[in-house]
Amino acid sequence: MNKSIHSTTILGVRHKGVSVIAGDGQVTFGDTIIKAKARKVRKLYHDNVLVGFAGAAADAFTLFERFETKLDEFRGNLSRAVVDLAKDWRMDRYLRRLNAQLAVLDKENMFIVSGTGDVIEPDDKIMAIGSGGSYAYAAAKALIQHSTLDAEQIVTEAMKITAAICIYTNAKLTIEVLK
Repeated sequence: MNKSIHSTTILGVRHKGVSVIAGDGQVTFGDTIIKAKARKVRKLYHDNVLVGFAGAAADAFTLFERFETKLDEFRGNLSRAVVDLAKDWRMDRYLRRLNAQLAVLDKENMFIVSGTGDVIEPDDKIMAIGSGGSYAYAAAKALIQHSTLDAEQIVTEAMKITAAICIYTNAKLTIEVLK
């Protein structure tokens, strides 16, 4: 699996008791923009879990379905659901070929899940994946440290900064919030 997923940006932040995830809307095919308002983030499990994807759309939708099943199986326990999904993703021959990453969070936890079996829990309550992930992460980190913005404003501004830098990211954002 290609560790660097291109053509999207997903940013998740937990700040002052609020969890927020955002995804840009741009879909590219090679070097051509073919869609500007794609929805790459969603609420799952009774609107208590936020999830976003980077990578191949069909692969991501397959993972959304599997992840939702895991959330139901573990009654919304995010930690257990992501670990079990990562285990299946790594062991299952079909799933192993999927080219995507997931960023998931609830009110207390956040994880990046990859097809290589990685389950990463960020230390600083910020996570970002996709081609613009590094830009979004840096912008959100600076905004958290040097502003009085709330979580949704931080994510919005960080994604706007990313869209101005990354050619695979646009400013047509989908934002989901858990308060």
